[in-house]
Amino acid sequence: MKSKRITVVGAGVMGTAILESLIARGHAPDSLRATTRTAESAATLRERGIDASTDNLSATEGAEIVIFSVKPMSIRQVASAIATEGRLASGALIVSIAAGVRSSVIEEAMESSNPVIRAMPNLPCAIGRGMTVLSRGSTATSDHVTMARAMFEPMGRVAELEEKHMDTVTGLSASGPAFFYVIIEALADGAVARGLPRNVAIEMAAQIAYGAGSMVLETGRHPAALKDEVTTPAGCTIAGILALEDGRIRSVMSRAVEVASIRAGELGGD
Repeated sequence: MKSKRITVVGAGVMGTAILESLIARGHAPDSLRATTRTAESAATLRERGIDASTDNLSATEGAEIVIFSVKPMSIRQVASAIATEGRLASGALIVSIAAGVRSSVIEEAMESSNPVIRAMPNLPCAIGRGMTVLSRGSTATSDHVTMARAMFEPMGRVAELEEKHMDTVTGLSASGPAFFYVIIEALADGAVARGLPRNVAIEMAAQIAYGAGSMVLETGRHPAALKDEVTTPAGCTIAGILALEDGRIRSVMSRAVEVASIRAGELGGD
């Protein structure tokens, strides 16, 4: 992997995070390329040591792995142009992180000449604590999944699921961090109302979320079991939980994932 020629098409926040993760793991910088929508963005990436331009065709020439990090509504046009006018390496792997766009759409745009893997990373991947889910297209093999894993594992946890789950993955894993930011902010607001300085309240709320999530992952215990360990009879925690239940916290959070997942499915346009 460290010598493979990789191009990120549409290197925004997530595309740049992927490139920087590859470089941090020792990938040869001169085998990495990126494209951006504007010359200014490309210049910014070049200042960070990444070979960047606005020319998708030249940037993907000879590429063995191409990562599509463009908007869902643009991916057909971008993929088709690269397939018909570009010069990819034979059998180059296409990895798409475009929400809602099925692998069959990309395969069709690429004229079925390249294996496709869909990937859905999330924002914490930028600091190495993210979650990425992979789904293979019709011609992708286990070797292709292994290559994709090698790219995303330095950025956090990686799982593979059938493509039918990808819209839900988007609604939960990709949108989920934003939901937690709202929760962190709300918890901090409650503490500020009681007199805590805001910066201290935000730090405490963020660490609580980090620690609670880490306990679920590291112990393998069900969240309900861990909750019960904190919830003593007639204590302050159960009083707070009842207030959350008064606000229908469970159904509200569940619905947030549901509607985000439905919206993810609409982004592909099919």
